Amino acid sequence: MANVVELKVGLHCDECIKKILKAIKKIEDIETYNVDTQLNKVIVTGNVTTEEVIRVIQKIGKTASTWEETKLSVDHQSSIINTIKL
Repeated sequence: MANVVELKVGLHCDECIKKILKAIKKIEDIETYNVDTQLNKVIVTGNVTTEEVIRVIQKIGKTASTWEETKLSVDHQSSIINTIKL
């Protein structure tokens, strides 16, 4: 069964996108991959793990995190802002 890995990745320019796509294409057992430049999101489907895709992206010098980590960070920041407002 295929896993779907969704990551937040810094996509700053066309060169960044090309590097990320080139690295992802080399991962064994991927079925599909997609880059959403508006959301800075990379989606990989296949027999891969989140950790494996993050490791490949980090190997080329880019940062990657899961959407859950990003959401937690935003929620934490909102919590801090709400605390300051009180």
